[in-house]
Amino acid sequence: MRSFDEIYDIAVARKGSAEAVEAALQRPAPADEIRNRPDDRYLALMTKCIFNAGFNWKVVEAMWPGFEAAFESFDIGHCLMLHDEDFERLVSDTRIVRHGQKIRAVQENARFIASLAEEHGSAGAFFADWPVEDYAGLLEALKKRATRLGGNTGQYFLRFAGVDSFVLSSSVTNRLIAEGIVDKAPSSKSAMTAVQNAFNTWRGQSGRSLTEISRVLAMSID
Repeated sequence: MRSFDEIYDIAVARKGSAEAVEAALQRPAPADEIRNRPDDRYLALMTKCIFNAGFNWKVVEAMWPGFEAAFESFDIGHCLMLHDEDFERLVSDTRIVRHGQKIRAVQENARFIASLAEEHGSAGAFFADWPVEDYAGLLEALKKRATRLGGNTGQYFLRFAGVDSFVLSSSVTNRLIAEGIVDKAPSSKSAMTAVQNAFNTWRGQSGRSLTEISRVLAMSID
């Protein structure tokens, strides 16, 4: 496995300069921003990522004011109390994408967020306090406890939420394969542990966030 500096140099060679690499980096949000974001905004972001998955995100973005209206601004109490009559109405609501299972996921993820609030005070506190050294464990928690937030959908949700994160895009995965960390897209717990260990090593070498490291890995391939 190459050091972070060696991979960074590959990214610089591909992008033309260190300035170009730095300009393209993303960085995590401050912990206080993550902690203080209201629970309804986490539910809204989860929902947007779920509806974007496998669909044209530009369509979802254009319709988003309709989503906010249809789900009462993703008020957690309202979404928890949705009844069969509400779902019948929502699957016919032209303001939103009428995908029954994804609509149901709004209520199920409202339950998840309500449970985080009960356990940790808020969803934001849960995400802000999760140890970055076990980011893979956070992905596993989303997969097990939330709905339709496994795989890339959960990873993009956390990235858009500003959580310090890696996204296992095809480019990042190809770099991990090139470094001998995995031999295919990681899906098993042991493979994800190997990925986490590699990111932790690069984090220790560079002092950079998982988010920055993830982008450098992608740029070393793209």
